[in-house]
Amino acid sequence: MEVPGSGHRSTGQCACGAIRYTVHGPLRPVMNCHCHRCRRITGHFMAATSADLADLLVQSTETLRWYEAAAGVFYGFCSTCGSSLFWRNDDEPGRWSIGAGTLDPPTGLETRSSIWIAEASDYHEAPSGSTRLYD
Repeated sequence: MEVPGSGHRSTGQCACGAIRYTVHGPLRPVMNCHCHRCRRITGHFMAATSADLADLLVQSTETLRWYEAAAGVFYGFCSTCGSSLFWRNDDEPGRWSIGAGTLDPPTGLETRSSIWIAEASDYHEAPSGSTRLYD
């Protein structure tokens, strides 16, 4: 069900379905983060969108766990299947990043930027056409 006046509604879940969420609001274009933390957490790079926390409803948090990778920087994952779902930091408490691959298609999103390119592994070549926000 769409929230009246929001104009946007997206849904997603972890691999096992234990954590489901709905976003009743706009999502940021996808950003690829190649930092060493995101690379280790995801096994490649974090492709993420983001939403205002007020627009995000997580239906089940029973298996949602948070890993604090650095002071005030957290990765949210399912303790059952291991899916990386969310990223948040204390500097921006009203907004969470959402793993783009956990969204139910069609997402309508585009990848528009890449960050921390200098920390990408040696096997990876960044796709052309995305904006390099910083290396």
